[in-house]
Amino acid sequence: MFTPYSFLHIADLRAAIDLFGGLANGTREMGAFAYLGRDCQLLGMRHVAGEGSEMLDLPVRAVVADVLAFDARWVLMAHNHPSGDPTPSSADRSTTRLLGRALEPLRVRLVDHLIVTRTGITSFRELGWL
Repeated sequence: MFTPYSFLHIADLRAAIDLFGGLANGTREMGAFAYLGRDCQLLGMRHVAGEGSEMLDLPVRAVVADVLAFDARWVLMAHNHPSGDPTPSSADRSTTRLLGRALEPLRVRLVDHLIVTRTGITSFRELGWL
């Protein structure tokens, strides 16, 4: 059976949450992307600040450029909801689909999208959306 994080140096969902946990304290929406290589090591990260407390513009071009620059094979995405509600919005879902589609031609997999808050964390992978 496939375990989402079994092939990563980030050994499990708890480790991925630890990597992005600092986002929970943000007062405005922040996004973070972790790039993983062939042998699953963390190659680099990108953090993106939103314009306000409820909106983050997905930097698809920058993520794709990073994937190419790092020669990444997997991407982990996370962002916070300063409201404290970890429920994915329809914009969160469409953004995830958009990024996944952008990575497909590069044969790069979006491993998960985490929504991180002080009150909880939501994993798109655990919801079956990735």
